[in-house]
Amino acid sequence: MLDMSWGEIMVIGAVALIVIGPKDLPKALRTVGQVTGKLRRMAAEFQGQFHEAMREAELDDVKKQLQGMNESVSSLNTSFNPIQTIRDEIKTSIEAPVTEPEKPAAQEGAPEAASEAAPLSSDASVQAVVEGRVAAPANDPLADLPPPPPIDIDPAADIAESLRREAEYEAQQAALAAQLSEKPDAKVG
Repeated sequence: MLDMSWGEIMVIGAVALIVIGPKDLPKALRTVGQVTGKLRRMAAEFQGQFHEAMREAELDDVKKQLQGMNESVSSLNTSFNPIQTIRDEIKTSIEAPVTEPEKPAAQEGAPEAASEAAPLSSDASVQAVVEGRVAAPANDPLADLPPPPPIDIDPAADIAESLRREAEYEAQQAALAAQLSEKPDAKVG
């Protein structure tokens, strides 16, 4: 700090010993140490306050930047409401009138003539064949299959049946475990 060599410190110590005297030298050194400690504490306190002020200034700058970004984002997002958008789309799709695809003139006649007409899309053609509006193509291997049974599935009954089967399976497993625990272990001899 003061850039003094050991030689200079020895000279200062010798002069202090002669000037102050050996009797008062410990009191003088104690006083110098206390003053030095106070100066260091004051310097550390000043430095801490300075750093705190810098942090507050940086924090204020960051707050201002964050508020500026929030204001810019809020001004852009006034028209963006995803929940309302989804609600509107669902409402329009529910309220939209259901339109059936127009049947070509050939389909109103014989089913054979309909199969020779312009080909439908794959899903529409399969649906038309299933509903019986159009005859199946001659080379279709599925044409010989019987129509599927009507679907009259009650979800509650299906769930109840599934739970009943699961309970039966668990009861069988418990009975099997009980039988195995009752059998004495055979000794291998």
